[in-house]
Amino acid sequence: MLEDLSHHILDIAENGVNAGADEIAIELEDCEFIRLTVKDNGRGMDEATALSVVDPFYTTRTERRVGLGLPFLKQLAELCDGEFRLSSTPGKGTLVHATFSKKSVDIPPLGDIPSSLLTLLIGHGEIHWRYVHRTGSLEFVLDWDELKEALGDGDLLSDPALAMGVREYITTNIEELYT
Repeated sequence: MLEDLSHHILDIAENGVNAGADEIAIELEDCEFIRLTVKDNGRGMDEATALSVVDPFYTTRTERRVGLGLPFLKQLAELCDGEFRLSSTPGKGTLVHATFSKKSVDIPPLGDIPSSLLTLLIGHGEIHWRYVHRTGSLEFVLDWDELKEALGDGDLLSDPALAMGVREYITTNIEELYT
């Protein structure tokens, strides 16, 4: 089972990468409910496939015979008095949306979101990543294309010191939302 929301973010975003997306937007709102939305512009799925991906025994992967990420996210959202929604259009992309009541005893921790984001940036720097994190009226936006431009393009994260600087930038900005 995926232990926290940062792992779910990583899993869903990797699904978008595997679907050929070149733009992936991740939004996390932490207020009365936690709302997680991941939208990509990948291949998308037909209606039958979109219904199947929440079945743990359905997967398109060849390295294992079960697909657990989306079924676990759906189960967790429902367990936390929230909802799960997946919509997809062939040729246009996929949107995954899950909410979790913060009053639920089963609410998952946010986890290490900066490390998950850095993993995505390092592994798939060619994708236009956009991450938005909201708490009440405060908001942090990480736009990968804007950050690359500010830092000078190139293979930015091949330098470990710069990669750790980006992780610290993300960490600091998310922490400021909660102070």
